[in-house]
Amino acid sequence: MTILVWIYSIMAGILSFFLLLPFWTTIFAAIFGSEKLNPKKKNDESYDYGVIITAYKNVKIAKGLVKSLLEQKYDRLHIYLVADECDPSDWNFEHEKLTVFFPDPPLRLKAKSIIYAMERFVRAHDYTAVFDADNLAHPDFFKIINFYAQHGHRSIQGQRTAKNLNTKFAKADALGEFYKNHIDRYAPYLIGSSSVISGSGMAVKTDLYWAYLQGKDIQAGKEQWKKMLQEDKILQNFLLRRNEKIVYALDAIVYDEKVTTGEQVETQRSRWLFSYFQNVPNSLGILRRGLLGFSWNQILFGLITISPPMFILMFGSLAFGALGLLIAPAVGLALWGSVLVFVLNIFLVLKLAKAPKEVWEVVWSLPSFVWKQLTGLFKMKDPNKNFKHTEHTVDVDIDEVLKKEK
Repeated sequence: MTILVWIYSIMAGILSFFLLLPFWTTIFAAIFGSEKLNPKKKNDESYDYGVIITAYKNVKIAKGLVKSLLEQKYDRLHIYLVADECDPSDWNFEHEKLTVFFPDPPLRLKAKSIIYAMERFVRAHDYTAVFDADNLAHPDFFKIINFYAQHGHRSIQGQRTAKNLNTKFAKADALGEFYKNHIDRYAPYLIGSSSVISGSGMAVKTDLYWAYLQGKDIQAGKEQWKKMLQEDKILQNFLLRRNEKIVYALDAIVYDEKVTTGEQVETQRSRWLFSYFQNVPNSLGILRRGLLGFSWNQILFGLITISPPMFILMFGSLAFGALGLLIAPAVGLALWGSVLVFVLNIFLVLKLAKAPKEVWEVVWSLPSFVWKQLTGLFKMKDPNKNFKHTEHTVDVDIDEVLKKEK
C-alpha cells in the first residue's frame, strides 16, 4: 500500500505541476516580465517581406486578406497567393505587388505550397511571412513586425485573434485563443523564453525559413499526407533546437476565422490532438537540450509544449483526484486544489488579455465545446480518412472588422 501511495503521489505531483505552470507563468510575467528589445541592436532598416498566402479549394476567401495586405502602412512587401486546387475563374484581381499561382498538378499540402511560392520569389526577400487564406492583417501589422526585426529578431509571431464571433462555437474557440496567446506566447516571451507559433501571422528570416523547409521533417512529411506533423510545430522545433528566440509581437494583429459548428470543432481538434501526441518526443528533446545546456529558453518552451491539452489535463486530474480519495486523500484533495487554481487562472488570463464581452458570455456553454473535443479524440486513429479541410465561409474585409472593434 505504501508503494501504491508513493506512485500515486508522484503522478499527482506531475499533474499538479502542469496545472500550476500556467498560473506561475502568468504571475512571473506580470511581476518580472519585460519586452526583449535591445536598443543596442536597433537600426532603421525597412526590411523586405515576401508574404505567402496558402489557399486550398477556395481562393475567393483570400480576397479580404490580399486587400488588407495591400493597405498596409508599410511598403516593402510582395504577396504570393498559392491557390491550390482552386478554379482560376474565381480570381479576377491583379496588382503589381501580387503574384498568383494555380499549381498544376495540385500540391495538397501547405508546406509544398510555401516551397512552391519561395522558389518563385520575384526578388530576394529579407523575411518570409505566412498567412492562411481566411486571415486578415491589421493595417499596422508589418510596421510593427519590422520594428521587432529592427531590434535584431529573426523569428517574430504576431497576435492572432478572432475575425468572427458569430456562433457559440466561434466564441468558445476565441476564448481558447485568448488564453493560449497569453499562456503559450506572450507570458513566456516576457520572461525570456519563446512564443509558441500560431501557424500563421509570423515572419521569419528567409534564409532561416528556407533551411527549415529543407530539413528532414518537412521532406519526410511530404510523403505522409495528413499524418504529417503540423508545419508550425516542425518550424518551432527547428528554431528551438537551434536555441533561436521566437518573439511575440502583441500589437501585430492578424484576424483568424474561428470554427462556427460542432463538426468543425471535432475535425479541427482531432487534427490538433493527433499533432500534439506526435510532437511529444520533440518537446521532450527540446526540454532535454535545455536542461543539459542550461537554456531557460528551451526549458520553458519544452515544458509548455509538452503540457497536455487543457480539457485532458483538467478532466483527467479531476478523475485522478477522485481516485486519490481512496488511496491518499490528502494528495487527492491537493490535486483538486490545483484544478481550482488552473480554472481561476483562465479567468485571470481573460481579464489580463482584455477579452471582449462576447467571449465572457460563452463561458457557461463551454461543456458542448469540450464534448466535441472529446469526440475528436476518437477520430485520431485514421487521419487520412477523418482529417478534413476546414471550410472557411466568413467573408468580411478588414474595414468591417476594424469597425466592429471600435
